[in-house]
Amino acid sequence: QVQLVESGGGLVQAGGSLRLSCAASGRTISSYVMGWFRQAPGKEREFVAAIRWSSSGRYYSDSVKGRFTISRDNSKNTVYLQMNSLKPEDTAVYYCAAAGSRWSTASYWSTASYDYWGQGTQVTVSS
Repeated sequence: QVQLVESGGGLVQAGGSLRLSCAASGRTISSYVMGWFRQAPGKEREFVAAIRWSSSGRYYSDSVKGRFTISRDNSKNTVYLQMNSLKPEDTAVYYCAAAGSRWSTASYWSTASYDYWGQGTQVTVSS
């Protein structure tokens, strides 16, 4: 079992930045693909970013590419999401997720590819 706890959310003005953290416990995350998803009110949970075991592969949704950066520190069992140039449409609850053997490059965007989820952290971007 892997437990994931997100932090770093909050209220920020449009154009501002936030850095989300996801601390894992229970197992080392070095063998897991780690991802970030978000869910706005009334919408389905959507993929934001993912990073492979050795940080050699990173994936982003088109809506955040060039503004968000995912990174990981396996020695700290932590994954980060640096969010710059935030927009009101980035407002959502952001979830950290860990993927094991079900993950593949063909389905990195799918919630079904991830085995463990955090409780989420709220990000609100005001205009």
